[in-house]
Amino acid sequence: MRIHLPETFSVAWRHCNALLREFRDRLASMQRSRNCLAKLERMNRALRHQEADRVPVSDFFWSSFLQRWRRELGPAPDTDIYRYYDLDWVVTIPNMDPHIKPFEILRQTDEEVIVRTGFEAVIRKKFDSPMPAFLAFETNTIEKLEAFQFDDPWDERRFFAAGDNQIAGVGDSFERNSPPWIETVKNWHPDFPVYGSVCEAHEMLWRIVGPENVLLWIGLYPERLARFIERLHEFNLELLHAQIRAADGLLDGIVIWGDVAYHKGTLFSPAYWRKHFKPGVKAMVDLAHEHGLPVIYHGCGNVSRIFEDFIEIGVDAYNPLEAKTGLDVVELRRRYGHRIAFCGNMDVRLWAEAGPEELERAVMYRLNAAKGGGYIFQSDHSVPSNVPGPSYDYVVRLVRERGRYPLDLGEYDLPEVS
Repeated sequence: MRIHLPETFSVAWRHCNALLREFRDRLASMQRSRNCLAKLERMNRALRHQEADRVPVSDFFWSSFLQRWRRELGPAPDTDIYRYYDLDWVVTIPNMDPHIKPFEILRQTDEEVIVRTGFEAVIRKKFDSPMPAFLAFETNTIEKLEAFQFDDPWDERRFFAAGDNQIAGVGDSFERNSPPWIETVKNWHPDFPVYGSVCEAHEMLWRIVGPENVLLWIGLYPERLARFIERLHEFNLELLHAQIRAADGLLDGIVIWGDVAYHKGTLFSPAYWRKHFKPGVKAMVDLAHEHGLPVIYHGCGNVSRIFEDFIEIGVDAYNPLEAKTGLDVVELRRRYGHRIAFCGNMDVRLWAEAGPEELERAVMYRLNAAKGGGYIFQSDHSVPSNVPGPSYDYVVRLVRERGRYPLDLGEYDLPEVS
């Protein structure tokens, strides 16, 4: 029998790679606490629409809330809230800047800093304000956009080096020289399910040209803009691929950041989104799934007009389901059943103002969406500074107590929701 050596070696190489991946996965599991593995099972069962021991709970936090929480509840100043409450998952952010470079400090005082970032955006961050203000965008014409070039998405500095990056460094807080992403992943990995993250094309686009120009150019230059969106899809997909490779088995899922809506509906035509943005999201979902990683899509605003699309392309769970835009997780469960999981929807306005009885009603109502799995309890965006520390504490402990399976919701049970 004549043996075709290249094919034989190829099969052997694939087999060796499979064994190596299995060995790495087992080694990673051995390095994780039993509690962490229980959280991972809890999260994965929720995303598979199965009932675990209880409903998972976690959140994203404003730094000003964390200051208030520490002040009002009295833990040590360096207490980490994820570890304090033993929350069920965390998300990490690699360097996604189109241009990898240090911030250019244009002005700095004790009250604020103005920087130019790797998105070539000029941003003012007032230290006592929760969110920054975008002042200018270097890419301010369609011609500049067409000439825009990206640094290599596979550049190892994105994952293995400390440095400045806009999404991690200029937001609720201001951070220079963010630590290497892989070190953050390794720090969380023994104790928490760790999700990586990537932006979809609109989330990248508005940071490059500004939200006003996005909407204007969709109207003025729909096809020219679409060609750049295609380039963004290629960049984001390669960035995700490189991130998965850099993590080397340490990730448990992926968050796709992608705001395409406001409180009344989508920011632009659903038809334009479906034609030009949806394919890029689907490609990232498919890539994550090829590596066994579930996907949670984080999109602010009311996306009711395109919610079926997220189900169609295989998104595992949608977050944050802003109550302030009219989204109601129980109504969503009634409408979509268990074709997609839900993550969020606890109204932070209520969380900030209500007493225990009203908070209990709100929590127990939402737990109806957890019947049969498919629900992760979180805020309807992130926890802001107007939420009292004791109110946050009360809600988390209530979810832990009353969110155990089999659910017993008592007077709050809605029999038609399943």
